[in-house]
Amino acid sequence: MTATDAPLQQPRIVWQTGRVQAIVAETSRVKSIMLRPADWSGHWPGQHVDIRLTAEDGYQAERSYSIASPPEEELLTLTVERVEDGEVSSYLLDELRVGDALEFRGPIGRHFIWSQTRGGPICLVAGGTGITPLMAMLRHRRKSLAPIPASLIYSARSLADVVYRDELDTMAHDDRDLRLVYALTREHPSNWNGHRGRVNEALLSESSFTREQNPTFFICGPTGFVEGISSMLVKLGFDPLAIRTERFGPPGA
Repeated sequence: MTATDAPLQQPRIVWQTGRVQAIVAETSRVKSIMLRPADWSGHWPGQHVDIRLTAEDGYQAERSYSIASPPEEELLTLTVERVEDGEVSSYLLDELRVGDALEFRGPIGRHFIWSQTRGGPICLVAGGTGITPLMAMLRHRRKSLAPIPASLIYSARSLADVVYRDELDTMAHDDRDLRLVYALTREHPSNWNGHRGRVNEALLSESSFTREQNPTFFICGPTGFVEGISSMLVKLGFDPLAIRTERFGPPGA
């Protein structure tokens, strides 16, 4: 039984060790780390884990990272963006190697989750690496062959900053029930026909679903981005109870 088949219960969360199986560069500032947990009972798309690093002198640093992999996969994928002067992200991106052990606990979180048993349609709105938990939802949707309409609106500085771009483009090409929209806020190709600038009410209206379709929204990104999108959706008449949010806190590492 996978986590998405079971009743929604929070398992006992304990620290454990995962072994790094692969590290993949997603962009110039972002990498995905694939872990094989020592003991894992499954997770719901949208949950996260805590990572703990311990120095030789006993100093410890903890950070939270969303899970990018679907519950159908054995490996746990965490996607990490470089934070300037960040002690944890710098270690994960510059020092961590395949075969290393990484201490973590999870899965954590019960509000910002989705599985195919919960139905749809769903509209996912990502800002930067806020795509990470939303990618777990899209991957689960694909793996479970869920016939659920979905829309992803992804805000990034440029196409080069789009995490999982090749996979997302393939998903959208192969799935007529998935709409993919990039909103490029800073740089765009000269022949770019997509959205230029920040996500606005017009883009939300034309790229999501109607109120009559009763979509559930999942928004993840920096705090200002999430609050702005949520406010626009409420202004457009969508039910606030159908808007789920996950915010980035102040950059730590």
